[in-house]
Amino acid sequence: MAWFKRKEKGITTPTEDKKDTPKGLWYKSPTGKIIESDELARNLWISPEDDYHVRIGSKEYFEILFDDNQYKELFGSITAKDPLKFVDTKKYSDRLKEAKDKTKLKDAVRVAVGKSKGADLVVACMDFAFIGGSMGSVVGEKIARGIDHSIKHNIPFMMISKSGGARMMEAAYSLMQMAKTSAKLALLADAKIPYISLCTDPTTGGTTASYAMLGDINIAEPGALIGFAGPRIVKDTTGKDLPDGFQTSEFLLEHGFLDFVVHRKQLKDKVNQYIDLVLNQPLR
Repeated sequence: MAWFKRKEKGITTPTEDKKDTPKGLWYKSPTGKIIESDELARNLWISPEDDYHVRIGSKEYFEILFDDNQYKELFGSITAKDPLKFVDTKKYSDRLKEAKDKTKLKDAVRVAVGKSKGADLVVACMDFAFIGGSMGSVVGEKIARGIDHSIKHNIPFMMISKSGGARMMEAAYSLMQMAKTSAKLALLADAKIPYISLCTDPTTGGTTASYAMLGDINIAEPGALIGFAGPRIVKDTTGKDLPDGFQTSEFLLEHGFLDFVVHRKQLKDKVNQYIDLVLNQPLR
């Protein structure tokens, strides 16, 4: 005999009384592996079963790179305008407001300075959550000012790219950032200050065509998508089938576009090791 027996047929719980499973407790990787979100964070947002590097933002990268998560954010008050009064399916000004409200960010990049393994480091990190990490005028301006800060204080500069490319709602204003940031990096090179570029998933479009590939050392996370145009566009343009793993960080490393592929757990140690080697100083 069953211990419990349903007296009434059907579901009788009112909709407002139903309890849903809270969101964000579990993460499912593209290969189907499931992990608790807390465990994923403790593992630096890497799936332990398949080593998949989950997309993360500036908050998480700063936590990884800066000693004791202590840093000072620079130029945090700069925000984008809508000089072209651009409208597609909605107003660009509305897109900006929605992105700010959703992400609690001012734009698609944050710049910070702090100690990394005991030495000062300026880090500019993009956030894909803000309009696909698109490169608008604010992104270019904050990166340029971050480079100026590195030059003024003689501090190594690191760029973490994660972007869908230029923010076309700003048209030429966006495209100008490619030349602007590249020129600033030339000044950084003239000052003989190290520049480490980290490409993460995805690094595409104008970002790849400018600062993401101009590092003294260009590195990437495992499995990251890196390229100018996407694989479908390349295939349609060339009319040829693409090789396996095309535009992954491992493919680019094999073909000479990257210096190293760096596991996230080794990122802090490797970045500082590269800086020490470039500066010809004792390894920390």
